[in-house]
Amino acid sequence: MSTIKLQETQTGTWNRVKNTVARRTEGRAVVLLILVIVVIAMQQPIVFNAYGVSLARVALVGMVALGLTLVVLQGELDLSVGSTLALTGVVVATIPDLGLGIIVGLITGLVIGALNAFLIVIVGVNSFIATLGTLFALRGLAFVLSDGRPVRVTDIDSALAFGRQLLGPLTPRVLVFILLFIALHFFISRMRAGREFYAVGGNRQAAIDAGIPVKLRLFTAFMLCGFVAALAGVINTLELTAADPTAGSSVLLASFAAVIIGGNLLNGGRGSLVGTMIGAFALGLMQVGLTFAGTPREVQDVLIGIILLVAITTEPNNLRALSGRFQRLTQRKANASA
Repeated sequence: MSTIKLQETQTGTWNRVKNTVARRTEGRAVVLLILVIVVIAMQQPIVFNAYGVSLARVALVGMVALGLTLVVLQGELDLSVGSTLALTGVVVATIPDLGLGIIVGLITGLVIGALNAFLIVIVGVNSFIATLGTLFALRGLAFVLSDGRPVRVTDIDSALAFGRQLLGPLTPRVLVFILLFIALHFFISRMRAGREFYAVGGNRQAAIDAGIPVKLRLFTAFMLCGFVAALAGVINTLELTAADPTAGSSVLLASFAAVIIGGNLLNGGRGSLVGTMIGAFALGLMQVGLTFAGTPREVQDVLIGIILLVAITTEPNNLRALSGRFQRLTQRKANASA
């Protein structure tokens, strides 16, 4: 009897391990990160010595991607994060008082997130359409405020102090990125409101029936996403000591790719910030490596777009659906020939 119980215990433990592994969603991000590291080590090893540049790019892409993940987990999209980053930077640079500019910039991100949520949750506009509209509106507003040119920060000394290294290659941008990841991961995994994001994305009607305040959770996700994008814009402006109205145009694609490669399901209900973090490291390092190799930004966007398409098409649900259609087609051909 003891032997049988031991075997049952071992079987149960093994099944739990398999289920845990099956639920993990970061596999593709890990594979991509390994490939990127190997290629960089062979072609551009200097990237590993340029800690400041590499970590800065990873942090910028990662911050936007972390905020975007909160929205994707609920089955929605926010295409305006890049424009939010750019507009926030312009707001910070155009206000002479740097401290006030940072506060106004962060509030701007919250307002943009609330506006997106209002259009989607209250008005009922599809999130793709709503945030596509705000993307162009915010980008246009950034160009109007800046007159289409980079805007220098008035208090350059304070901005330069913010960009100095604190510990080894760690700058305030990287430290903020790490703290942001810890805070959002705790919120998603440990707090009830954060865990309900998965329920909203997994089955919205069931979440409503269970008494989850779905509208409030959607508003929370979009406002956090806007706030995080604004925070990225503030930090980017401080480190560059200037705001560029075109900033964020490439960040949107890279951050969105990091979210999808990290295993976050577009329909919502599945994913993790850990996967997003790994995806951000892979995409950020790849961009730095391509830049060091002299690759034009347009070509970089093409490569990231290809990686994004591969990530979407190799998503397990899509592969199962494709396999099912292929089997049905094969079966119909077999029946017809018979």
